[in-house]
Formats: sequence, C-alpha cells, structure tokens
Amino acid sequence: MTKTITADLCIIGAGSAGLSIAAAAAQMGARTVLIEGERMGGDCLNTGCVPSKSLLAAAHAAHAVHYAQKFGIVADTPKVRFEAVHDHIHDVIASIAPHDSAERFEALGCTVLRSHGSFIDEHTVEAGDSIVRARRFVVSTGSRAAVPPIPGLETVPYFTNENIFTLKDLPTHLIIIGAGAIGCEMAQAFRRLGANVTMLEKGIMMPKDDPEAVEIVRHAFTVEGIAIAEKVDIERVENTPDGLAVHLSGGQRIEGSHLLIAAGRRPNVEGLNLASAGIDFSPRGINVDERLRTSNRRVFAAGDVAGGPQFTHWAGYHAGIVIRNALFRLPAKIDMRALPWVTYSDPELAQVGLTETEARARHGDAIRVLRSRFADNDRARAERRTEGFAKAITDRRGHILGATIVGAHAGELIQPWGLAISSGLKIGKMAGMIAPYPTLAEINKRAAGSFFTPQLFGARTRWLVRMLGYMG
Repeated sequence: MTKTITADLCIIGAGSAGLSIAAAAAQMGARTVLIEGERMGGDCLNTGCVPSKSLLAAAHAAHAVHYAQKFGIVADTPKVRFEAVHDHIHDVIASIAPHDSAERFEALGCTVLRSHGSFIDEHTVEAGDSIVRARRFVVSTGSRAAVPPIPGLETVPYFTNENIFTLKDLPTHLIIIGAGAIGCEMAQAFRRLGANVTMLEKGIMMPKDDPEAVEIVRHAFTVEGIAIAEKVDIERVENTPDGLAVHLSGGQRIEGSHLLIAAGRRPNVEGLNLASAGIDFSPRGINVDERLRTSNRRVFAAGDVAGGPQFTHWAGYHAGIVIRNALFRLPAKIDMRALPWVTYSDPELAQVGLTETEARARHGDAIRVLRSRFADNDRARAERRTEGFAKAITDRRGHILGATIVGAHAGELIQPWGLAISSGLKIGKMAGMIAPYPTLAEINKRAAGSFFTPQLFGARTRWLVRMLGYMG
C-alpha cells in the first residue's frame, strides 16, 4: 500500500549537500525526509574524495621511500601490493560510512527512504511505496562522470572514478583521458605506485588554474615520468591483444593496458521528473538563483546538481544557505568570493578568490601581485620541498582579491587567505601576523609583507631615517 508522509523538508539525494541539510534540519526540529536510491554518502564517500585521497596517501608512502635518498637515507625499492592498496581504500570508506549511514540519520530523527525519488507535481515526491508532501524540497542528487563521444569507446572496457577504485591489480600502462584535477591526481597516484601513465587532454592541463602554478605541477609530473599530451584530438579507441589503443589525429597511436575517463562531470537530473514540478534545468544542471531556489520556489537545489563548482566543501556551504532560506526564511545568498579549491597533486595547487588572470580581466593594471617562493622558506629548505610559490593578488589599496599557492601542503596554507577575503581583511593584517618559525606558513606572511616593501625601503623612508638620525 502507498504510504503518505507529511514533512517540513524533503531532501532527494544523500550526498554531501543532502546529508548536511538533513542532519541540520532534523536536529533543529524540522520533520525531515531523506531520499536515497543508491549508496548513502554519495560520490564523495564512495567514489570520489575519500577513495581518491586514500589512494593518494598510499602513493605518497611509496614515493617517500625514493625521496628519502635526499636525506641520506637509502632504502630498497618499495614493493607495492596493489590488492592491499585496494583494501586500504575500502577500509577507509568503511570507517567513514557509519557517519553517513541511514541508521545514523534515523537516529537524528530523519525519515530515510531507500528508493529513487521523483516529482509527481509541484508539491509531491514519490519514492518507492511512499508519497511525500512537504513544505519545502531540496534536490541534491550530485553528478557523475561525463563520457565523451569517442568512436569505439563503447567496445572498449574503461574506468571512471565510479569504478577505478575496484581495481585489485596495478595497471601496466594507464591511459587517462582528461587532465583536470581528477585526471592529474590519478595520474600521479598510479605512477608512484608503479604504473606507466599517459594523460591525454584536448585542451590544456588544469585549465581553470593559474598557468604559472600549473607549470610547476606539469614539470613535477614530467620528472616523475608521466607522459602528458595536451591539445590533442582523439579519433578513436580500439581493443588490442594486450589491452587497448588510442588513435590521435596526425597518426599517433598510444597503447595501454587500462583506460580511465576523467573528462568532466554531468549533473544527475534524469528520473527526477523535474518538468512535472515546474523546475527548469539544462545540461549544466538545475537552474537556481543566488538563494539556490529553483523556478519552483518550494524547491531548492544544492551541490553538483545546481550547476556551479563541483566541490564537496561547496556542497557543504550550499547546505547552510538552504537551511537559512528553507527553514528560517532568511534571504541568504551564495558568495563565491572566498571559494577555495585544491588539486591534491604533489606539489599541491590551491586557489581562493580571483586568479591573476581573472583579476587583470576585472581590474586591469590596478592590481598588485605579491609573491614569495618556497625556495626562500627555511622550513621548505630543511624538508627539501622548495618547488613552488605563493602569490597574492590585491588592489592598490591592499584589499585581497585572491591567492594562489603551489607547493607542499598548499591546501592547508591557502586557508588564511580565504578567511581574509571572506572577512574583508586588508593585506596589512596578513603581513602583521606573527608566524611561528620555522613553518611553511611563513610564506604567506612574506608574500603579504612584500606589499609594503616599496614604501618601507624606498627613498622617502631612507630620507626620514636620516633626518631622525640628525635629530639625535
């Protein structure tokens, strides 16, 4: 029999955004329904952030054996048991899964429906044998790997992030189509674990990031033996006796044992019957305003399915915007000025706010570009991690517009810049901070301090010091 449920808030999709919204709403006393037809935790837990960073951790451990020689420590070549690496990845997933489980959310007070949700009309969602009528709805169904229309691809076994972590045997030669964040992270991880790796990209590597910073990562990849082919056209793929071959325009043929598609993502809007609810959407996702409301004002969209940046932390930020609007009717709006992102390569590349290119496009020459190199940082020298730099962008009055860091632990080092941007702090606050010595974080203080170098060590200051000296 069909069961009717009345709720204050109904969330479709138990990924990063949906879980955060459901947990907050239930604990605030709202009658909350959470609908998930696949795995709780969504892409981040099962096929995205958690398994990828677990794989990268294993790769960093293998690389550390080779790297130890720089400190006078000679070790044997590490033996990689890839099936054990697979087990490590899935052990990490299993350790986090209870936090995202249906049992936990039911204990918080949610009604969890383990079925696919679909709109019947503007006020009603069907999920299995249940009908949900709610004051407000949230669509947070995430995204999935996009598969480009490459001739022959349908005949060749290939992986995406959704199944690459099921591998128990190390590829002999992994070919990766796509050189964005996912492609780059997987390329370095598999290379450090012993696979030959070739990355193919129709455009340029990491196109959304600062080109100067990308060049540091590109060089590191080349040194480690990753083959990178940019601005290439793939004509077709085909099976071979030992795996597969990718044919490029110009007659080049690349053979490999495994193929990974990392060529972007698509929002999960199929099967939701959005038209019946009066919700506008496009191939980029559900159309939302600054308050994350859809064309049906009873319905919000959050996370990847809402079209914009596809980051777990952005989805978590969306959750706060939705809660304030849906439960408290506060006109909270998204603000992307302090949105950070990190590519977890080695060296890491982190960005918050505007890149130098974006800042010049908006402000012309009325910007200051402040720099500090890891090579000038004593801690980086001690750890022999001197590649990379920190770059901060300000206007002429010292308002911080953005920051780029490429180097060791860049994802950690970028965070004070995000706080400064979101709080409206000027560069003097960062320059005046007392940073413990010796730390990599001194690179931020040194970059900020360079804003004042022309004034502090200019002719006027020297004149003033001499005059004060004459006065005794």
